Amino acid sequence: MVKNTAAFIYNPIKVDLDALKAAVAAEPFAAGWKVLWLPTSKEDAGQGPAKQAIDTGADLIITAGGDGTVRAVAEVVRGTGTTMALLPSGTGNLLARNLSLTLDDTADSLATAFGGTTRDIDVAGIEIRRADRSTDSHVFLVMAGTGLDAKIMSNTDSELKKRVGWLAYAHALFVVLRDKNTLRLNYKVDADRTRSARVQAIIIGNCGSLPANILLLPDAVVDDGLLDVIVVKPESFRGWLEVMVKIFWENGIVGRLRWGRRARGLKTDSVDFRQAKTLVIKLNRAEEVQLDGDPFGEMVACRITVDPGALTIKVPQG
Repeated sequence: MVKNTAAFIYNPIKVDLDALKAAVAAEPFAAGWKVLWLPTSKEDAGQGPAKQAIDTGADLIITAGGDGTVRAVAEVVRGTGTTMALLPSGTGNLLARNLSLTLDDTADSLATAFGGTTRDIDVAGIEIRRADRSTDSHVFLVMAGTGLDAKIMSNTDSELKKRVGWLAYAHALFVVLRDKNTLRLNYKVDADRTRSARVQAIIIGNCGSLPANILLLPDAVVDDGLLDVIVVKPESFRGWLEVMVKIFWENGIVGRLRWGRRARGLKTDSVDFRQAKTLVIKLNRAEEVQLDGDPFGEMVACRITVDPGALTIKVPQG
């Protein structure tokens, strides 16, 4: 007797469908489930299949793809009460990393999807204003940003990314660093005063970790009802060194130690960490923006908010 319906929303470029179907057939927890197979496409990253899955009454939606697929599906699933599970199949797999999910074990990921427990996580919403004054709304689960990080994403070679994974971003970094233009912007955190700054990047995170074990936002928690903001604004070579110390040494090494939180940190104006429920950014010219590692064109302003506990995700028991 069929117990429930599970919909697999998969990226056919990144997923071996026959192998995945065989793995599902071998998963004991999947016994008795009705399974739907819904592919994404170049024109539809996952929103359409997610709507179809919900309309057919799916109890569980399993995303098999990269961060873009997860973000697109979550855009539809959030707030519906439908549970979502992850079958990491991309390069970054950022949400899976931040939830400490298995990355390279399909059988384990399926056991979690069908037999795990649930965790409610926050979802960040962003309203983007374009240079032509049009606006469009999206969500992100991990990080959004404009400046250096967005330029890196738009300059990352997709073919190189397939061959060497996240190291392709390092190659893009060298390309982007040739651009000496800084961002001039105003930003406002919650009800605080509006601040003006000249920055290299402003990044807003629902999670804190990046590939290569880089902890960018040490205080970010995926279900705390807050967004973490880092404003990177070095004005000299020394400023860049201070940025490196804060991110790679203090956040990446010292902060992970048991006594690390009590250690005295470097005081610098080159990096500013804040937490917010709402963030408004206005730029003096159109700049690129990225959501969960994908380029999303250029913006002149945006408003970012957090929707606490809006998405239910499957995680391992215990």
